[in-house]
Amino acid sequence: MTSVREDDQLEALVPPTDEDPVAASASEVIGGPLGRRAETGAHRWWNPLRVLVILVIGMFALGMVQKLPCYNSGWFQPGDAQYIHACYSDIPHLFGGRGFSTGIVPYFDRIPDEVSTDFHYLEYPVLTGLFMEVASWFTPDGGSEQHREQIYWLVNAGMLMVCAVALVVCVARTHRRRPWDALLVALSPALALSATINWDLFAVALTAGAMLLWSRSRPLAAGILLGLATAAKLYPLLLLGALFVLCLRAGRLRAFWTAVAGAVGAWLVVNLPVILLARDGWAKFYSFSQERRIDYGSIWLVISQQTGEPLDGVNSYAVALMLLLCAAIAGLALYAPRRPRFAQLAFLVVAAIVVANKVYSPQYVLWLLPLAVLARPRWRDFLVWQGSQVLYFLGIWMQLAYVTGGNKHHGLPQDGYHLAIVIHLLGTLYLCGVVVRDILLPERDVVRWDGEDDPSGGVLDGAPDVFVLGRAHEPRHAAPFVGTPVEWGVERREPAGQRAVEGGGAATAAETG
Repeated sequence: MTSVREDDQLEALVPPTDEDPVAASASEVIGGPLGRRAETGAHRWWNPLRVLVILVIGMFALGMVQKLPCYNSGWFQPGDAQYIHACYSDIPHLFGGRGFSTGIVPYFDRIPDEVSTDFHYLEYPVLTGLFMEVASWFTPDGGSEQHREQIYWLVNAGMLMVCAVALVVCVARTHRRRPWDALLVALSPALALSATINWDLFAVALTAGAMLLWSRSRPLAAGILLGLATAAKLYPLLLLGALFVLCLRAGRLRAFWTAVAGAVGAWLVVNLPVILLARDGWAKFYSFSQERRIDYGSIWLVISQQTGEPLDGVNSYAVALMLLLCAAIAGLALYAPRRPRFAQLAFLVVAAIVVANKVYSPQYVLWLLPLAVLARPRWRDFLVWQGSQVLYFLGIWMQLAYVTGGNKHHGLPQDGYHLAIVIHLLGTLYLCGVVVRDILLPERDVVRWDGEDDPSGGVLDGAPDVFVLGRAHEPRHAAPFVGTPVEWGVERREPAGQRAVEGGGAATAAETG
């Protein structure tokens, strides 16, 4: 029997059909939006978390089915078959190409020339290398090389499915009253298509866990997970920059430095033994990242190929653009009339590296996925962004099919691929623009419509400001609004058709409050 406290918690949840027109319209398939007198606690087993886990497992399985043409033959045949079917994955290729099939210990053992002429050590961070190595332990020694590569991919897919489940659970629990926002992650087409291309989902799940722990005001534990995530992929380090600016504004730097201590300690625990015992192997990831030239997916590739310039200084250009964008984001965070939410700033800084980087692999969309959902849990904007990413996913494989197919020229020529890159960048910038608008006009932020401040902010949630930039406003937490003010803290429970809609402004929000 459901306890009174559990009933209260279920009643406090924000149904997506109450505030999202797209969700309300889609809900007609199953009977329409939740009614006023609906018994939300009547079926305890079918709580949001269990439903979300089942859905993400189903979507992940569909993504595995999409890889079947490659699993059966495409990965093991020369030519463009794996690109024509858009089912390429690094995982089976690197099983033999980085020596896992022969028992080579990553970082410590040099990869022989007959195995790889380009890489003599694994070019991945240490914790991702450990993930790859563990998967090889569960891959049988007997059988053909093709069979072993198939099993290796299946083992990795199973481990990555666990990461996908963990990701959805963490996103669902970060905003306590909004677990259904994680439905955007669970049903993400980009997640299904990209989850088993590479091992990025491991770092994404660790990062989502760090954000969950930070939202529970546990900065040390959050820092530890963030350090582990950085040991698996470098981009989670950017979240510390976002936290620094927010903690500076809120006067919570002690919590920030606690998180930094946890992150540094966890990163050293993973990396220091390899640094001391296998420095050359450990350094390969960092030297490869530095030496890597312009590659697929970046705006620099479009500029280089359209102008015919090699852009030899692309490292400097990318770093300069990244620093410029981060400075603008920091200025926005310190100048905004109301302190941005942690998820909003985290999304913007990771989007900055996606825009500025000299390579954009199709699985990098996973970096942004949980951050986008927590920053802007709105189906319309999410689907616009996801659509741009799916188009890019198809575009890069069709481009590779074109360049590897010989005289057949199946696929997408260079100009078409450049258009796919521009579409993916415009989709990302569109979502960034909406998030920036929510920061500058906090009454447009759907997460704050029911009176919440920053449910992912932890020690930042509800904290008064102590430092802001400019003279447009004094240091304070809430921002004034000219016109009918939003009544922060007043929960709106009207049906979706009566709720404030996009473009309705604060007056509509207040009237429906």
